Amino acid sequence: MDTETQQIKVLGKSFSSEEERREYFREELRKKLPELKQMEGFPIGEDEDILNLSDPPYYTACPNPWLNDFIAEWEEEKKQLLGEGKRDSNFNVKSPYVFDVSGGKNDPLYNAHSYHTKVPPNAILKYLMYYTEPGDIVFDGFGGTGMTAVASRMCGSPTPEQKHTFDVENLFSKWGERKSIVNDLSPIASNISYNLNNSFSIKDFVTSAELILTKVKKDFGWLFEYKNDSGVKSEIIYCVWSSIYICPNCQEEMIFWDASMNEEKTKQSENLTCPSCSVVTRKRNCEPSEETYFDDVANESRTRIKEVPVFVSCIENGKRVERKVNSSDLEIIQKAKASKISTFFPKEKILDKGESWGDTYRAGYHKGINRYYDLYSKRNLILISAFYNEIMNSSFDERIKKALLFWFTSSQSRLDKTNRYSFNHNRHVGPLANTLYISATPVEISPFYFFTSKLNHFKKIKLPKGNSLVQVGDTTSLKNIKEASVDYMFIDPPYGDNIPYAELNSILESWIKVKTKISREAIMSAKHDKGIFEYQNMLSLAFSEYYRILKPGRWMTVIFSNTEASVWNVIQYAISQAGFIVSNVSIMDTSRPGLHGIIGPIAVKQPLVLSCYKPSSEINSLLENTEVRNDIGIWTFVEDFLNHVPIHINKGDATNPVIERGPKILFDRLIAFYVQKGLPVPINAGAFQKGLRERFIERDGMFFTNEQVQEYDKKKADNPEFIQLSILVSSEQDGVLWLKNVLSEKSLAYQDIQPQWMQALAGVRKGDIIPELADILEENFLKDEQGKWYVPDPENEADLEKLRTKRLLKQFEVYKKEALTTKKKSIKEVRVEALRAGFKQCYQDKDFKSIVTLGDKIPNKLLMEDEVLLQFYDIASSRV
Repeated sequence: MDTETQQIKVLGKSFSSEEERREYFREELRKKLPELKQMEGFPIGEDEDILNLSDPPYYTACPNPWLNDFIAEWEEEKKQLLGEGKRDSNFNVKSPYVFDVSGGKNDPLYNAHSYHTKVPPNAILKYLMYYTEPGDIVFDGFGGTGMTAVASRMCGSPTPEQKHTFDVENLFSKWGERKSIVNDLSPIASNISYNLNNSFSIKDFVTSAELILTKVKKDFGWLFEYKNDSGVKSEIIYCVWSSIYICPNCQEEMIFWDASMNEEKTKQSENLTCPSCSVVTRKRNCEPSEETYFDDVANESRTRIKEVPVFVSCIENGKRVERKVNSSDLEIIQKAKASKISTFFPKEKILDKGESWGDTYRAGYHKGINRYYDLYSKRNLILISAFYNEIMNSSFDERIKKALLFWFTSSQSRLDKTNRYSFNHNRHVGPLANTLYISATPVEISPFYFFTSKLNHFKKIKLPKGNSLVQVGDTTSLKNIKEASVDYMFIDPPYGDNIPYAELNSILESWIKVKTKISREAIMSAKHDKGIFEYQNMLSLAFSEYYRILKPGRWMTVIFSNTEASVWNVIQYAISQAGFIVSNVSIMDTSRPGLHGIIGPIAVKQPLVLSCYKPSSEINSLLENTEVRNDIGIWTFVEDFLNHVPIHINKGDATNPVIERGPKILFDRLIAFYVQKGLPVPINAGAFQKGLRERFIERDGMFFTNEQVQEYDKKKADNPEFIQLSILVSSEQDGVLWLKNVLSEKSLAYQDIQPQWMQALAGVRKGDIIPELADILEENFLKDEQGKWYVPDPENEADLEKLRTKRLLKQFEVYKKEALTTKKKSIKEVRVEALRAGFKQCYQDKDFKSIVTLGDKIPNKLLMEDEVLLQFYDIASSRV
């Protein structure tokens, strides 16, 4: 083989080996670090640790300075793919992907390394194959463990089963690798992503890992070995420990494990029975017993909760044996406690260097735990440190060493004191999700057992070929990515205060010596003074950056799940404020028939899929022309939006409504688009609905273009069962929509409507006032000679809208006067529809002060849960 064929070419440069490539780019990265440190979100760590963790130019444990170079190279590669017929020059996605999405979580690659949240790559694969072509550039700003990048590479190496499934559905683009850029603020998340998305030899890795296992076991195997009375050697798999509590009655100590057992010793009870005085009590009524000891690492006396080993599971003669702790176990534990560790382990305080314990801290559980090594038993710390030392000081190829470090971090998920034992389940059940909770019965699992288990799992992994770009960076400041350079985005952002990622990740990051800059984390955290406004601001900055780097006319898919309506509203607002148009909101729920649309700010209990697009350059240019902005611009926007909305969603023989085609959503999207551009709202709701009916065709309460309605009629004929929207009334807006649905079938008298109305009423948002049914009917509907209410025709509806707006503005003036002239700190209850009308009028009049003043006095939760109020308030705040 000649020399040239062995050359490794990266970004126009040739290298004779991967080692030479790494060394060159690492030195280049070293030179760029001073400039990169000026970027938001630069991680906490020494330069050498950041450089050693990186594998430039593909992976940098800091912002990656070569992203634009790769983007330019990939754009050139697209031309070659086009010439080879592997891309379609006419490829254009007009409507969102709204079909069932499922993705198995049993894939060895998906389970290679645990993390707090992940979307299975097989699920992401469908979105990539629908929205992109081979060679397209895919971006994930909250990349986590890099499942988006995994899916991008899967596109280039599909399994026979995947090819068959996609060919049958016939909805997708061509097979071929997509290029991916993955960003995350967390160094450990990005390190996981790098290892899953930059190939290495599994065979060489396994051989190296087995050598390390053998070496560590030779030196420290005694820590988890035991000989019984017959001299039979056994291997300890895990040891259960128990905290000790003080009886509130007699002040004597009681071991939780014993005190919580029932008399037959067959089940753990919620009650504790004191062995000294027999008083029955609850754990919450007892204080933990404490002990003082000398910490030779910190070189000081410290206090901790007392605990004792109580139960052991081991393997003897190939069989699992469970027994009580004996004197031999205690001797090993004491010998371990007396041992000094000469190899590296993290000695700093938890979340030190300007950070501090946050929402995961609980004084009752974390007494005496303020350094990272406090989270481990002594013998586990000895072994974990030994594994780390062998990996970092080995002479293996650098890529294999990085894979071994990946094995090291993946093997720690159950090796600290957060791992719990459940007697009633007869097994250890792992850490409590998304917290650093330490139970009264922590489990000390043998690192030998767990490292071996993880290694066996790694043997099953099949890594897709190729490299993806991974960086540690702040998604709110993507200065190293040029404008309009990305073809598609798959985004899975943090869900409010659900998960404190940085705190949870800090344990593993203390081992890799590079940590997250918590102040830049886009979450809600009471301990770190991050409320919903701070969370909203971070997301708004992030989505503004996404809008900047995405190409016009291209798509973004956002996965989101949170049970708080205010948090759900924040994500929608951040997306719209950035300039994206939300085309469809669906529930990702494979246990139910299909993906269903949802309405308004509801408490979301299923993962949601938001399909968003960046308007084309043509649409944006219309707004710059004042002559067409308020006429042609309105209906061009609506037509463009309708062209980006699903025509028909069906499952089996049923037709599901597409709520984005309803007049309310269409009008809300129009308002959001104009307000986001800082332009006056050009039309009221009545005139808008009149114009809709003049220019578009209505079916089942939805609007279509001439071409779309033909397809809708045909598909509905094939799927005749129509599923009406199920609407619960939790706001005035819901109530109007509910009444329109009911009265569109037939006219009804008040006494016929009222019982159904009471059944439909759901929980009303705190601070919101829903008017009486009679008032809503008067303001929005007409009554015939028989006293029956009916839906007005478009002409009368416009008149009704004017009358209703007048009444709402009158009510708004009452609120405004109260806010401006009284000393009340807050107005506890308001009619949201009156605020909507008033805020809109104030915006038109440039009376931004009134919006801000009143917005500050209404319930904060109410403001955050209403996207229209929030939008006007946010813009007004920037102009006062």
